[in-house]
This record gives sequence, C-alpha cells and structure tokens, in this order.
Amino acid sequence: MPKIWRIIDIVEWAEIYFKEKDFDNPRLEIEWLLCALLDCNRIDIYLRFEEPLSKEQLKNLKTWISRRIKKEPLQYITGSCDFYGRDFIVNCNVLIPRPETERLIDIALNKLDNSSELRILEVGTGSGCIAVTLGLEMPNSYIYAVDISPNALEVANINKQRQKAENVNFLEMDILKFIPDETFDCLISNPPYIPKEELKVLMKDVKDYEPLIALTDNSDGLIFYKKFADIASNIIKPGGYIILEVGLKDHPKLVSRLFSELGYETQLEKDFNGDDRVIIIKV
Repeated sequence: MPKIWRIIDIVEWAEIYFKEKDFDNPRLEIEWLLCALLDCNRIDIYLRFEEPLSKEQLKNLKTWISRRIKKEPLQYITGSCDFYGRDFIVNCNVLIPRPETERLIDIALNKLDNSSELRILEVGTGSGCIAVTLGLEMPNSYIYAVDISPNALEVANINKQRQKAENVNFLEMDILKFIPDETFDCLISNPPYIPKEELKVLMKDVKDYEPLIALTDNSDGLIFYKKFADIASNIIKPGGYIILEVGLKDHPKLVSRLFSELGYETQLEKDFNGDDRVIIIKV
C-alpha cells in the first residue's frame, strides 16, 4: 500500500531535505511551494496539516522541489510573484519584482497629483508590475510602458488583462536608440544597473535564471541613467519628475552626480533596509 503523505509529513520531510542542501530558510522553501500548490496562505498549511496530498499534487511538488534544488527561483517555479499586494505572472523572460522596487510606487504616489490626468512613461517594464500598479493606483492617469523584449511584453500584457488595468499601454522600444515623440509628467524606471564586472558575484538564483538584459547594461551600470539625463528635457514636462531605482554601494551617488552636474535637483530616498535605492529628479 503506497504511503499517504499528509501536508505535515511533507513540511517535516522537506525542511530536513532543504537544510541538507544548504538552503538558508528550509521551512520557508516548502511553505512557499505548498501555498502555490494548494492555493492557500501559510496559516492554512498548518490548519490543514492532516490533509493528504493527491497523487497528482505529489507529482507536481516533486518536480518543483527538483527545480528548486538547482536554485531556480521560487517565483519562476510557481509562475507568480506578489507586488504591491497584487499577484503578477512571472517567467524567465522577466525580472522577478523585488520588495524594494515597491518604493518607486510609494514615491510616485506621493509626488504626483493623483486627481490629474497625468501621462507617465515607464522604461523597461518587464512583467509590467510597475506600470500596472501605477495604472490601478492612479486611475485618472495614462501609463505608457516600453521594453526592448517582445517576450517580456507578452507577460506584461497578460498581467494587464488579469489586473484589468485599462489605462496602461505597452510598446516595444529600445530607449537607447529611440525616444517617444511626446512628453510626459513623469518617467519611472528600474533599469539594468548591475555593472558587468559584478555579474560573477551574483547569487546563482539570479545570474543563472533571470534575464541578463534586465540585470546589466554590460558596462558600468550607468548607461540608462546617462540616457535619461540626456533626454529628460525633451520628454519630461517642466515641473515633472524622473523616479529611478538605483543600485547599492557608490551607485546612488554616481547617478545623483550625473543629474546634478546637468543642473537638475536630485533627492535620494531609502528602502526599508535603510539603503539609498531611489533617486528623484525634478525637471
């Protein structure tokens, strides 16, 4: 007679297994996978701990655990990620949304007049999480989001439809070669900012699975910021803002210097870890 695997049996076995494989938070690993598998939250796992898993559920979970052991990100395995309280589809064609990127949304909502019909440009939209979130949080505004990757834009459009963000439009564009022929009240972006030389020290989860085109500019990590500084006066209305995520270490100061040397007023904002992670430029 085949063994019956209850939820609690899976949790106890997987915690030991992930610990043996040197995962930092072994219980969190299996909780994440079970939440996705059972479409429930973490508390429900323990409220339902005597519940047996079906043969099909066990088969799926085994496949997921095998993928995770190879350090594939949990978000790609389960196909979704939370961002600003909403569930977004993600896959290997798009960057996984990070909690610190939610600060871009907080700052945009704080700086921009939500009652006006603002026009906002997002560059490098990826999964569309920033554009869609802004569209939903600012229903009077129009969000135009561009990306160089058609595969990423497929994901973004799926998220737009799932979230019913009708005031968001996606367009394929290489911002380093072309610029929109209209003006906006705000440009917002989490551009590729990891210097090429730092790629080798990234965690395996990141460097082996996330799209490099969304992580690095294959240079010094400043190419996109230089471009934004160059085109700011052409595409941002006077009095408008540029709101950008920046990297760690000296990166925020280097980006700030780029804009301040051109006469722009800049302000660095911290993330919830106390690191400078967002720069605000007044145009």
